[in-house]
Amino acid sequence: MERIENPNFMTGLQLADIPTPSTDSGRPTRMLKNCPAHGETPLVNATVLAHDLNIRSLMIKDERNRMGLGSFKALGAAYVIASDAAMGDVSQNTYVSSSAGNHGLSIAAGAAAFGAKSVIYLSATVPEDFAKRLRDIGATVVRHGDNYEASMTGAINAAADNGWILLSDSSWDGYTDIPWRLMEGYGAMVAEITAEIDHVPTHIFLQAGVGGLAGAMAACFRAAWGETPEIIVVEPAFAPALIECIRAGKFVPTNGPVSDMGRLDCKEASLIALNGLSRDANAFVTLTEGECLTAIAQLPAHDLATSSSGGAGIAVAMLSDLPSNARVLCIMSEGPDA
Repeated sequence: MERIENPNFMTGLQLADIPTPSTDSGRPTRMLKNCPAHGETPLVNATVLAHDLNIRSLMIKDERNRMGLGSFKALGAAYVIASDAAMGDVSQNTYVSSSAGNHGLSIAAGAAAFGAKSVIYLSATVPEDFAKRLRDIGATVVRHGDNYEASMTGAINAAADNGWILLSDSSWDGYTDIPWRLMEGYGAMVAEITAEIDHVPTHIFLQAGVGGLAGAMAACFRAAWGETPEIIVVEPAFAPALIECIRAGKFVPTNGPVSDMGRLDCKEASLIALNGLSRDANAFVTLTEGECLTAIAQLPAHDLATSSSGGAGIAVAMLSDLPSNARVLCIMSEGPDA
């Protein structure tokens, strides 16, 4: 593992014309009640694992069954579509994006729930069984390009050519409104956690790809709990999108081999997430493939089976030298087969 402290903590990089994440965790909770598939997920008290780690407590937000889709991503796109539906009929809308995993399922499920259409662009590297899952929910699947970046280009062009709504889970210059709202949907997890947890954590570990989950949750946790928790952002060593921006003091693209932490294997940070995390995170950590796989191999014995993406934050907590009085919070963001 590599860890760097955030030199911009509480000030941030203040990227021009880029918003910081929403801190209204109550709004998505109220809005998502209109979604037929919505339901809260459990906050697990992992007492045995905490004992093994010699820490005071380990609480894990278990997103493995969120809306029956197996991932926290269900909150993002579904929330955007629910918000649109609250303002009027969306049956004529077509939502389009690329996906390498659970984001596409969220778009497809949200569109189906509110009578809209969805088109998901997949690169050649995405397995066909995932394409079948999308089609089974009602999405139109388009194969385009040899990697995620190429499939995203296809989705962007299709949105422009057909008058469709581009619903990406990342953000870039000129494209922030929809991803800002999508990230706001992730705040529903924070509302559920703060309503149930009986103490303020000392340490919060948040895994990141483009940074949407981490950025949204960190902003809401700071709004709820102030500067008290230490927030640590976790990325694959093969995809150090955020940590390299923090090191450089500005947005920079990165590159690297393909990571087994597939949903975290993002080489460029979302600008909204970067803007927020550069202010809200105490530290950034990169995790090697071997470190992650070795750590999460212990989780099934605790009824916490997950993928390397879903357990990356837990893995770093397990590998960190934490004080015996630590009260740790982690997010298990997806199931083992996501």
